Amino acid sequence: MDELSILQELRHNAQELADNSPLGQLLWKNALKVHPADLSSFFEDLDDHLFDAIFPKFPRELKLEIFEHFSDAAKVRALAVMSEQDKIEALNRLPSDELTDLFDSFSDEELKANLHLLHRKSRENLLSLMKFSPESAGGIMNTDVITLVEDFTVEKSIHLLQRLRPRKDIYQQIYVTDRSQRLVGHINLEDLVLEAPQSRIGSFMHANELVASTDQDREQIAQEMRHYGLMSVPVVSEQNHFLGIISSETLVDVLVEEASEDVQKMSALAPMKQGYFDIPFYRLFYERSYILIGLLLAQSFTTTIMRSYEATLRLGSLLFFTNMLISTGGNTSNQTSALVIQGLATGDLRSANVRRFIKREILMGLALSCVLGVAAFARAYFFTRAFTESITISLALSAIVVIAVTLGSSIPLLLRRFNIDPAFSAGPFLATLMDILGVLIYCAICRLIFGA
Repeated sequence: MDELSILQELRHNAQELADNSPLGQLLWKNALKVHPADLSSFFEDLDDHLFDAIFPKFPRELKLEIFEHFSDAAKVRALAVMSEQDKIEALNRLPSDELTDLFDSFSDEELKANLHLLHRKSRENLLSLMKFSPESAGGIMNTDVITLVEDFTVEKSIHLLQRLRPRKDIYQQIYVTDRSQRLVGHINLEDLVLEAPQSRIGSFMHANELVASTDQDREQIAQEMRHYGLMSVPVVSEQNHFLGIISSETLVDVLVEEASEDVQKMSALAPMKQGYFDIPFYRLFYERSYILIGLLLAQSFTTTIMRSYEATLRLGSLLFFTNMLISTGGNTSNQTSALVIQGLATGDLRSANVRRFIKREILMGLALSCVLGVAAFARAYFFTRAFTESITISLALSAIVVIAVTLGSSIPLLLRRFNIDPAFSAGPFLATLMDILGVLIYCAICRLIFGA
């Protein structure tokens, strides 16, 4: 039986597993063959009472391996049913950056109850990390890494790595400091094989391409790591003391989290740090409803504008094309803002090329306005056979498209300048703004042409 089949059996018969029935005993034997990462997903889907009944029964070593793969919410659940000795081992196995994220989700009572379980050095590292914002380089760095001193020999360095390997993380790049723990460079792991045993580390170390400070925004660091193709980046204090590194694994996590946050913001949602099912229903209801109510009330401006121009819009078939015009404006602005947000996120759009981008988008807006204006005229004339009305609709749509491209490209950049996430400008917010402006532009052009 393969792992997928075993997991399906475990999910369907979780109660048997908890009751230790004959079927449950057979499932136990199969469960021990499953990879800890897969078992972690099985446990995260369980109800609390089944989780509490099954998890403590697993062998100690396997239980600790499963714990390392849990989400923060599942780790909190697991700690509640683990013995004190297992808690100590589980917490001390976690890197400091993961401990910081886990302890951030604890209440004050839970934090006090678990903090004393950490070894003294791990506890000091954790407390120092908790001073940094979780959105900063200091908040995501891993401090459990090996560094070498520049006057170490290759032979001494290899001996040190062999001794510390079970308790420390070793990366492809090993950072080098002076005796005062100030960062001076790095070596590659293969350098220890290629260089002579008595060579000093400082004689062949490389300069660091990128160094992060503790207060730098994590998204900016992720962009720079991606730009330079780096597998890790050192983090230093204001005095250039080495504090930790941001690894490629952390880079992936940051990019995934930032992309998820951008999608949520573009959908008019506050960023959610927890999984969907870990968020209480009423909290999710509140987060979604108050924003939608605000947007609904903002849309009332379109009704006010249309009532002011009611006599004009009642001429011919002008009123029937309102939805087409404002929908096109919203679609165009969202399309443009998505390009800006993507460019800012990937680093393709920088302060050095912003003017070039704006000029190109204005030209794009003019080109799109011509094409869409012709299409709008053709559609309107086909249905109404009224030349003046069709021209009015065409001109209004062209003006709306130009405004939509202008706002869609400039608002995200303006928000970025004021340190506000550009993703907030996209989606419902920009669409609502374009609905209001679209109706206003359409009504103004109608009155200008028909004078009613």
